Amino acid sequence: MSIEVRVPQLPESVADATLVSWHKKPGDAVARDENLVDLETDKVVLEVPAPTAGVLKELKVDNGATVTSGQVLAVLEEGAAASAGAAASSAAAKPARRDDTAAQKLSPSVRRMVEENQLNPSQIPGSGKDGRITKTDVVTHLGQKPAAASSPAASASPATEARRPAPAPAVRGNRSEQRVPMTRLRARIAERMVQAQTTQALLTSFNEVDLRAVQDLRARYKEKFEKSHGTRLGFMSFFVKASIEALKKFPVVNASVEGNDIIYHEYYDVGVAVSTERGLIVPILRDADQMSFADIEKAVAAFAQRARDGAITLEELTGGTFTITNGGVFGSLMSTPIVNSPQSAILGMHKIQDRPMVVDGQVVVRPMMYIALTYDHRIIDGKEAVQFLVTVKEQLEDPSRLLLHI
Repeated sequence: MSIEVRVPQLPESVADATLVSWHKKPGDAVARDENLVDLETDKVVLEVPAPTAGVLKELKVDNGATVTSGQVLAVLEEGAAASAGAAASSAAAKPARRDDTAAQKLSPSVRRMVEENQLNPSQIPGSGKDGRITKTDVVTHLGQKPAAASSPAASASPATEARRPAPAPAVRGNRSEQRVPMTRLRARIAERMVQAQTTQALLTSFNEVDLRAVQDLRARYKEKFEKSHGTRLGFMSFFVKASIEALKKFPVVNASVEGNDIIYHEYYDVGVAVSTERGLIVPILRDADQMSFADIEKAVAAFAQRARDGAITLEELTGGTFTITNGGVFGSLMSTPIVNSPQSAILGMHKIQDRPMVVDGQVVVRPMMYIALTYDHRIIDGKEAVQFLVTVKEQLEDPSRLLLHI
């Protein structure tokens, strides 16, 4: 019985997807739920599993094609066995194929680069977690590939060489170039960033926070918190909680613009920016005001892990009323983050750095962090932006306020 393999239903915010690569060819036997093909959308890479065990009969779409929800990708013959010819071809091809163990460590974007350049993953040293191969590893490996050994100049006679002018000084270093098309995610990020810059009146205000109280609180309860909740107590939960208190005081920062209307959201869906090999994505903490510190830390850790594994869902990336991004994990001391449209504001965290501060007339060393709020000046005034940051600062410098909601 023939079964059609179709593009899964895409969310309303995603119009189409790009077929990145097939993992099977016609005549190959497949197991139920085995990944057949990767589809790249504006936000995530989707895997399309086999609906049943059988043999892949026909491919309807080639690599690189644009597909839409429900479109037929392939035809699968249910319960059939792989043909003898296909099995023999597969067996003969095995020695030339890349190492299966190495291939399993590839993310969809890295796998695409490897296949386009016909590389063997087992020969590429992986610098990622658990030896995973990153895009940087592939680019580095491509730069180290030896150049062609022979050229017309190499076979020239001594007489010919004598008549030639002196060669130009040799250029030191690797001057190779590589043209790589943007992934859909990177192209979408570029589009959204330009859109935000051209459709919103963006302005950034800064403040600084003394994180001594937060650090002392974390140090005091770190072990008990982890033992009780099964997750570590990080900084993000404090910033999410402090931001929500500030959003409650200044609801316009949690609003968005639609035409000539301002939409005030009476809920708090906070996006937390997560960096992946494919680019920055922003999964959403739904109803973050109702989440505990432990709930937030667990959710953020799960988002980060599933984002690195390419397993995060489109639903988890859709929506959001406010965003927090932490450039401090990469060493950023100060930056101006760009608003994630149609939201109206984004809070930027930065590196914690010991600096001399005057406290009660005395110069003391304190762990300081610059914080930045980029906002849409069309609806958020400078006064509200500054007071928002002051509220966040007050909450973090005296964490007991987070418990008393003051």
